[in-house]
Formats: sequence, structure tokens, C-alpha cells
Amino acid sequence: MSIRERLSGNEAVAVALKQIDPDVVAAYPITPSTEVPQYFAQFVADGQVNTEFVTVESEHSAMSACITATAAGGRSATITSACGLALMWELLYVASGSRLPVTLAVVNRALSGPININNDHSDSMGARDSGWIQLYSENNQEAYDNYIMSLRIAEHKDVLLPVMTCQDGFITSHAIENIELLEDEKVKKFVGEYKPEHSLLSGEKISIGPYDTPMFYFEHQYQRARAMVDSKKVILDVSKEFAALSGREYGLFEEYKMEDAERAIVVLNSTAGTAKAVCDELRANGEKVGILKLRVYRPFPMEEIAKALAHVKAVAVMDKAESFSAMGGPVFNDVRSACYELKTRPHIINYIYGLGGRDVPTTDIKIVFDALKEVVKNDKPGEIYRHVGVRGV
Repeated sequence: MSIRERLSGNEAVAVALKQIDPDVVAAYPITPSTEVPQYFAQFVADGQVNTEFVTVESEHSAMSACITATAAGGRSATITSACGLALMWELLYVASGSRLPVTLAVVNRALSGPININNDHSDSMGARDSGWIQLYSENNQEAYDNYIMSLRIAEHKDVLLPVMTCQDGFITSHAIENIELLEDEKVKKFVGEYKPEHSLLSGEKISIGPYDTPMFYFEHQYQRARAMVDSKKVILDVSKEFAALSGREYGLFEEYKMEDAERAIVVLNSTAGTAKAVCDELRANGEKVGILKLRVYRPFPMEEIAKALAHVKAVAVMDKAESFSAMGGPVFNDVRSACYELKTRPHIINYIYGLGGRDVPTTDIKIVFDALKEVVKNDKPGEIYRHVGVRGV
């Protein structure tokens, strides 16, 4: 029987970590993720876990400690936000390139500068091509569930890639919601033990982090790329097992009232909840609108998204991060590329929104849906790269 609780998103992730009881957790404080290691440190102090909790001098060191612990055959985890993730940058590639299944909870926050401690997705979007699997969470329940599943995904023999699970800073990380927890023993059984085929402490003669000459580097990058492709099936398989355990079903994305939708918004994390509320209101007025909420961003579910959007006349992809490419945000460009091979393509426009923690009211979502109505009416996208919620725009 599940345990009903009221927890913040940060508490939910800390509880998931407690139930998993990793060998090593290394962390450095940074708003708004600080609470997660804070809660976990209390579990360590109270003797509720056997984890070696390492207080390091920086986020770069936190990821270094996790890489070392995982290479030695342990299960490791860390937590960070924003500039902390940016400081890990070099090590993100080392972790994935070494095929080490580290797990990382990212509490999404804007990158400096100017300095800002509030929510957007510029941190994890900047790391989208680092070889890490990325899962996104609409609410606290999903943050908890995704983190538990992330271990099974990362440690699968066909994957062996690190996973970052993302949730919105302050919006879900600090907001208290009703949540259903699994019993400790069920989580332990679900994640199982980490038993790597090779490790530094296995007695084998192996090397971690060697110099890779042109004779081998390309092949190793190919293997990492294929593992990312293969991870899609593993994610779905693990999600199916988790559904049997918890009753909560997850796919690569969620289709909300998309069956007959003519206009659709693609969005991820907490804004999906706001978009669903607007969708319900417009549906009540007879408008055929829908929401596609991305859960898995890396690997990017290209074929599945194209199929889900094939019947839609106009799509707005909402990015809570700027790419500074002058051609739209990262999610927009991936979604647009995914739809390229469709025989009948929807018109696709981009909206950058909510940067630096700017509120995203229902009125902004209505503006986007109204813009899509004009796109359908005129049968042309008009301006593709747009912003919503900016003063004077």
C-alpha cells in the first residue's frame, strides 16, 4: 500500500534518495537545490541510510567524487542547480564518456548573468548534448517517480549512461503537494543492487579516463550515441515495470486531449499544469486544442513526436530557455526537425517564455493558443521566433 504524504519537490527527491540508499552522495549547496542534500544529510546523521555523504568544495568536485565512486563499483548521486551544473560541465562529458551511470537531480534555475536564482531551463538545456539522459517532471510526484526510475535506466546493461532528472526550482522544489510514496522495501527491490561488470576494485586491470587516440575515440563516441538510441526502449520498459508497482504510468511524453486537436502546445515541466488548465477551459468552449508534455528530452523521441503531431494544423513549442541562435529555442528546433519528414506538416512556431522566473499566468497560454488560431486561419506561421510575457513586446 502506498504512503500518502505532503512533501515539497525537494523533500520528495531526498526521500527517494533515502529509500535508494546510494553508496555515495556528494553535494555542494546552491539555491534552489540546497534543501535536497540538507534533508539527506539529516537522514545520514540519524542513521537512516548507510550512504557515505561527502561534503565537497564545489560542484565540479561533487561530480568528480561521483565519477570516482561509480568507477570503483559504487552507486553514486548528486544534486545541483544552475551555475552548479555549469561548473560540472567538464565532468558531465567525462561521466557519460566513461559510461558511468551516475544519477543527478537538477532543480532547474536560470544561469547567470545577470545573477538570477529563479526558475528557467537554461541550465539543463545547456547540458542537453553532454551524453546524459534527461527526464523532466511536471510536479512533485513525477520528480519522486522519475528519480527512482532513473537508476534502473542508467544502470541497464544496454544503456550505462548517467541520468539527470529535472524539476522547476521554487515552483515545484519548494511547493508542498500531496504525494504517494512507495514503501522503502519496494523501492529497494525495484532498484536492486548495482553490480557493474567492470570496476576499479574488481581486481581487473582496467583504466578509467585514459587518453583516447584517433584510433579509438570515434568508436567510443559511436558506442555512446548508440546507447542513447537504445535507452529509449529501456526507459519505456522501466516505466512499464514502475506502473505495475505504483499504478502511475509514464511514457516518453504525455498527450493531453490530443486525439482530435487542431492546435497544440508542446511544453515541459511545471508549465504543463498551467497549459492543461487553459486547455480544459478552451475545450469547454468547443475549441479543439491539446497539450503534448515532454517527459523524456534526451533521448529525443523524434518518431513518436512526429506521429503525435501529424494530424495537428498548428503547433507552438514553448521554450523556457534561450538558445541565442536567432532561430528559436532548443526544444522548438528539435520538434520542428522531428516533423520534417511528415507528408503533411503542421505549422510550427516557437515561444520563449518565463525566463529568470517570470510568472507564466494562464493569460500567456491563452495568447499562445490565440496565436495558433491565427496561424490556422491564415494557413501560414507568420513570425516563427516569438516571446511571450516580455514587457513592451
